[in-house]
Amino acid sequence: MDLRVRQCDRLVGSAKVTGDKSISHRALLLGALAEGTSRVRGWLAAADCMATLEAVRNLGITVEQPAPGELLVHGRGLHGLQAPPGGAPLDCQGSGTTMRLLAGILAGQPFTATLDGHAGLRRRPMERVAAPLRQMGASIVSTNGCPPLTITGGHLQSINYTMPIASAQVKSAILLAALYAEGETTVRQPGPARDHTERMLAALGVTLQINGNFIRLTPPERPLPPFSITVPADFSSAAFPLVAALVVPGSHIRLERVNVNQTRTGLLDVLQSMGAEITREQVGEQAGEPIADLVVRNSALQATQVAGDMVVRMIDEFPIFAVAATQAQGTTLVRDAGELRVKESDRIAALATELRKMGAQIEEYPDGFAVHGPSRLVGTCVHSHADHRLAMALAVAGLIAQGETIVEGAETIGDSFPGFVEVMRRLGARMVD
Repeated sequence: MDLRVRQCDRLVGSAKVTGDKSISHRALLLGALAEGTSRVRGWLAAADCMATLEAVRNLGITVEQPAPGELLVHGRGLHGLQAPPGGAPLDCQGSGTTMRLLAGILAGQPFTATLDGHAGLRRRPMERVAAPLRQMGASIVSTNGCPPLTITGGHLQSINYTMPIASAQVKSAILLAALYAEGETTVRQPGPARDHTERMLAALGVTLQINGNFIRLTPPERPLPPFSITVPADFSSAAFPLVAALVVPGSHIRLERVNVNQTRTGLLDVLQSMGAEITREQVGEQAGEPIADLVVRNSALQATQVAGDMVVRMIDEFPIFAVAATQAQGTTLVRDAGELRVKESDRIAALATELRKMGAQIEEYPDGFAVHGPSRLVGTCVHSHADHRLAMALAVAGLIAQGETIVEGAETIGDSFPGFVEVMRRLGARMVD
């Protein structure tokens, strides 16, 4: 699918983006491990989450969808999963979250299962999650460190593990496996990473000790109880209309009930340090997560530098951050972000290639990039590289580019933000798919 975008006069109005992808994955998986029926409202029916849904069903869990964005998950308890029918691989499609979190759960199961996905996922590194799970007692065979993964679960032992890099997916896999382990499991992170798994496990009564980047989990002695939650709006999705409003002249928008968990909002902090006018209103809590309406006005931005722990707090937002940087005064520098090279695409190379086509001045480094701004962007034909976040970032760039921008391969947007085009149109964007 091609997405055609034309320069926009201004963006105005209110919008609510789709449910949080990270929480949607975890709510479904923990619902499957709970004993009884859990209800999840505001669930994100995007391709990545649908991969988790189909995998859970193939592990013997009944999941109903009584209404759009609503799930009834009939959990069978920690030990109620079944081997996939006929030994068929569980298809994670393009979702690294599905594969890594399921790896942690499968490590504790008394059967063998294979996790696979499409070509993009098969290029992504999986030894970082396989290694600690092997230490706990699971047998995991990878393919040169990448998928497919064949996992034979077993009797797991607790570990004291120091993560080489901060990763919410790796941490979550270890914590999920620790539910099945004998003894207390300790995880030390080198820096902050999103904490949705810890929040949800604690809400279900699992004993967790958390002190900064140190986490200790004690396996539960009782079944996990069923639950009912409403998933808040996804900050990573909200980032696209948010940055669009900052860079499109005359814009003033409100994004409703967005998850503002501080482990996810590095982009917000960095943009505000650059001069972005963003305020939080209607502050509250939903599903154990802090939420707020984000009110955003067009702003003059100054260049900045991003490195260290801040990288982890905005790791999914660098494609749209690069677009903001093209309109900032001065040179914006990003370092310590080599992880971007092993996302859905090589996001450093893909960003540099596609934004240069539009007239951006961007330099590529092994672990980051530099953007010299402000640049006057020009509409042209660009490609998504099968990367949903890159596709949406290029579409936002098209809103400030002279002429028409054509984003090829825009169907990948549905991996995380179905309805992106409709949300942007409601705010005044000129987009045609």
